[in-house]
Amino acid sequence: MFASKEVPVIAPSEKALIPFVSVENMMRLVHHIGIEKVLVELTDAVEEDFRRWEMFDKTPRIASHSREGVIELMPTSDGEIYGFKYVNGHPKNMADGLQTVTAFGLLATVSTGYPVLLTEMTLLTALRTAATSAMAARHLAPRNVRSMAMIGNGAQAEFQALAMKAVLGIQEVRLYDIDAKATAKTARNLANSGLTVTSCTSSQAAIEGAGIITTCTADKQYATILTDNMVGGGVHINAIGGDCPGKTELHRDILLRADTFVEYPPQTRIEGEIQQMDADYPVTELWRVIRGEAQGRRDDRQITLFDSVGFAVEDFSALRYVREKLKGTDFYQEIDIIADPDDPRDLFGMLQRAKD
Repeated sequence: MFASKEVPVIAPSEKALIPFVSVENMMRLVHHIGIEKVLVELTDAVEEDFRRWEMFDKTPRIASHSREGVIELMPTSDGEIYGFKYVNGHPKNMADGLQTVTAFGLLATVSTGYPVLLTEMTLLTALRTAATSAMAARHLAPRNVRSMAMIGNGAQAEFQALAMKAVLGIQEVRLYDIDAKATAKTARNLANSGLTVTSCTSSQAAIEGAGIITTCTADKQYATILTDNMVGGGVHINAIGGDCPGKTELHRDILLRADTFVEYPPQTRIEGEIQQMDADYPVTELWRVIRGEAQGRRDDRQITLFDSVGFAVEDFSALRYVREKLKGTDFYQEIDIIADPDDPRDLFGMLQRAKD
């Protein structure tokens, strides 16, 4: 028998290493900071980037649709840092014990193209989605609102409720899901949150007395979670479940009564609630409200609707936030993801020397 020749271990240079945040380390980081503090700080980080909206590259996400779901890439850049997120949406995964949504993301410097952060984004997407909802509600919801309805009690529900508590001071959350086990799960997880949690047996019961109504369902279909007769004046609706063509949650008559606010119209008209409407249906871009260039809530009877589909700038904000929070911690690993030959022109030579 011949002894196998081991490939020599060549230590990577500092230029080859970038921080990687695993799911384990993301959880450690969140608990180190505190989940509600993370949600408040993420809300502020997203709003900060919305205030400099014109600095970002903007394009609808690149989607690959299938019968089972969708796989998407969400890229953007502010001219100095480039970021993207890989994310999927497969509602049928639940039946196989899999997550409906999984994600990871990356930041890189524009000047060199070198990555500077690679991280899980399944947890981070839930956090940034909740933060974005809270940011919108901060500008659009009724004043001193204290009760919210959470219709759809899946993986996002607790994050949404805690963000509204931490950012807006919500005191009560009213839960409903067609799956009673999902509602029981959410109620159990929020039991010690400081929120009054009411489990309801219908969406109509859930929205009674609620100033904020959040819909977050997963089925890829034209659904009617809320009908026009259910929604009274003076509420704010966060519609966050519709996020691809052929998937909606609200009856179109609600949109005829509401003032609708969106992230990026070219994407939302394809993927959001407004895909049901004519091409000239009026919408207001949320960044303009945040900058004081457009009116948000104008009176106590107005219905405001945030037709949220998720946009790359929000993921950029979340990645930027995590990169900053990692400084001075051990909540990451360094991985050698970049080849770094002694001579930048001699990539082949680096490979060959690895077997000498």
